[in-house]
Amino acid sequence: MLTPPDPHVVVLFGASGDLSKRKLLPGLFHLNRAGHLSDCRIVGTSLEPMTNAEFRTLAREACEQFGRGAVDEGDWARFERKLSWVDGSTGSVGLADAVAEAEADIGEECRRLHYLSVPPAAAPAVIKTLSEAGLVERSRVIMEKPFGTDLATAQRLNAMVHEVFTEEQVFRIDHFLGKEAALNILALRFANGLFEPIWSRNFIDHIQIDVPETLTVEGRGSFYDATGAFRDMVVTHLFQVLAFVAMEPPVELAPAAITVEKNKVFRSMKGIRPEDVVRGRYEGYRSEPGVAEGSGTETFIALKCRIDNWRWSGVPFYLRTGKAMAEGARIISIAFREPPKSMFPEGSGVGTKGPDHLTFDLDESSRVSLSYYGKRPGPGMLVDKLSMQFSLNEVETQGDTLEAYERLIRDAMGGDHTLFTTAEGIEELWNTAAPMLEDPPDSLIYERGSWGPKEVHNLIAPNRWRLPFQRRWRD
Repeated sequence: MLTPPDPHVVVLFGASGDLSKRKLLPGLFHLNRAGHLSDCRIVGTSLEPMTNAEFRTLAREACEQFGRGAVDEGDWARFERKLSWVDGSTGSVGLADAVAEAEADIGEECRRLHYLSVPPAAAPAVIKTLSEAGLVERSRVIMEKPFGTDLATAQRLNAMVHEVFTEEQVFRIDHFLGKEAALNILALRFANGLFEPIWSRNFIDHIQIDVPETLTVEGRGSFYDATGAFRDMVVTHLFQVLAFVAMEPPVELAPAAITVEKNKVFRSMKGIRPEDVVRGRYEGYRSEPGVAEGSGTETFIALKCRIDNWRWSGVPFYLRTGKAMAEGARIISIAFREPPKSMFPEGSGVGTKGPDHLTFDLDESSRVSLSYYGKRPGPGMLVDKLSMQFSLNEVETQGDTLEAYERLIRDAMGGDHTLFTTAEGIEELWNTAAPMLEDPPDSLIYERGSWGPKEVHNLIAPNRWRLPFQRRWRD
């Protein structure tokens, strides 16, 4: 069991919103129940007027609807005592008073964690309120994506935040990196003598990061139309996952050392050329509420990018994500080079089902699969594609798993930046994205429930997309 963080007052901005109800309040409840919070008070706030009792009722309903299993009455009684509410309309004075009351309840000097679960346009006002309320000292701030919409806006946002908070106080959250499977990439690569020696252009042919979604924009048309799949998913999420896959071994398993290696990857990435991109929008997107007439915003994007360094020179990274697709999945697939020459006779089956793959499933089951050719039982030399698989469900300690937001909140409380990105990293990624943003290819129409525009197959040729899988994961 890890040592619980120091006593904290957690201020949830946007505490009555969707993210708070689906992830943050249930996550804090589970952290408290699992003993990961020592002495903590949670102050909820938004522009919505509410009493303490009403906030506790909202939190209870959120935990029952979106939390893990039934809510035990004893666990709830211990948690709801920590909850209080302050109306955002009371401004910096009301917020300062509410936090002071919560700190007095703890009875000793404590740290503060401010979670900005608010739209990006509201972030500057919240930062200003925190400054005016005198709540910067002893505090850390978690910021939600998007971190700008291009290099210029990201630089302005970072400059605004740095007027109030130091970079060490800022935690830009990406829930993809909070998943067990993402951390398992580091464990598999750097804790084993088997994989790290072959983790390079000498043995790896190409890499895919594939995150299709079955949902449409689901009533978020106005937000999505101003953002699009590239800004919403690739710059914020998929590039971060790519950095874990591609980074050099850090000098130690510590936040600063890992951040250094991730930022090296970002600096080594070549600009994304429009000719290496396929953009699309699902049929009927322009009819969604909030979407502008004649919108060219993409709901699908696939791209090829390269990392211009010694380890990865010549190895393409293929990224794909989109809305209203055939399946929902989150996989990383490492395709190894095939043998240069086969001694097996024609008809043996060698090479007929593609290269060997190491596949990470970023879902909560945190599965890993290694596929390879093996002999088919019986006479003669015929081979089949086989696989070795691991799932988190197989281990006795699976009950200790923290969901992504739970892990990231706990890490921020402890000041651990390992799974968070930096101002430098964000600006490097927007610089990489600039060529595509300045001259984006046309947005092609694709059918709902498909795998995107057919042009994606030309992008990856002569290779093939791993999704849909020819063979399903074992239960």
